[in-house]
Amino acid sequence: MSEHQNHRKVRIGVQLQPQHAEWSDLRRAVVAAEEAGVDVAFNWDHFYPLYGEPEGKHLECWTVLAAWAEITSRVEIGALVTCNSYRNPELLADMSRTVDQISDGRLILGIGAGWFEKDYDEYGYEFGTAGSRLADLAQALPRIEKRLGRLYPAPTRKIPVLIGGGGEKKTLRMVAKHADIWHSFGDADVVERKVAILDEWCATEGRDPAQIERSVGVSGDPAATGPRLHELGVRLFTVGLGGPDYDLGQLRDWVAWRDEVNA
Repeated sequence: MSEHQNHRKVRIGVQLQPQHAEWSDLRRAVVAAEEAGVDVAFNWDHFYPLYGEPEGKHLECWTVLAAWAEITSRVEIGALVTCNSYRNPELLADMSRTVDQISDGRLILGIGAGWFEKDYDEYGYEFGTAGSRLADLAQALPRIEKRLGRLYPAPTRKIPVLIGGGGEKKTLRMVAKHADIWHSFGDADVVERKVAILDEWCATEGRDPAQIERSVGVSGDPAATGPRLHELGVRLFTVGLGGPDYDLGQLRDWVAWRDEVNA
């Protein structure tokens, strides 16, 4: 199955989690990550920290992305991932187009169904069920695509859509239908299973699997986990870093590994 992705170069992402940090920390971190050679800088779309002190410092996703668009010049930027429930799909399309314009075509629209109940409760969104949130996402994706086609000025490019999640009956079918990038969480055995199912959904939807870049969250030594994931066709490897310090040491190891593999 890995032959689908052989034409792609390895890319390294960083998820700079906007928790326990001031804006100055996030600003410094994204500039340093770009200088270190990463390909993509992600944040996430939550209103409270996911780790550590639950009432700790936290900044909003899309306003941070707009600022990152202005203070970086090379890296792609995006949310890993935007929660579909928090914004009307047409508004999200317009926000995406605007950040695409500010960044001169460097936005990735990462999106998922949402899961963090505290966000919903505190901000007045209806939590529903996993099924209802997935159904909402399925309805939102074509609305986003339609609105992106109607906005003026238009996006600078076809904005890549990243869908995060591994649900085998619904999420992976949405990936096959709508995504340019699929982001998975899990070890190589999990990824291997999901990749096979994604290929089946691509066949059902009449989509060439080679059109979908495979992405996974990683940590630790790239030599230990990178080669097997690479064999499975993963080409975007993203290291998650929490604030306020954003230690880029491990990230630099992955950038060096990328350069070896791509040489």
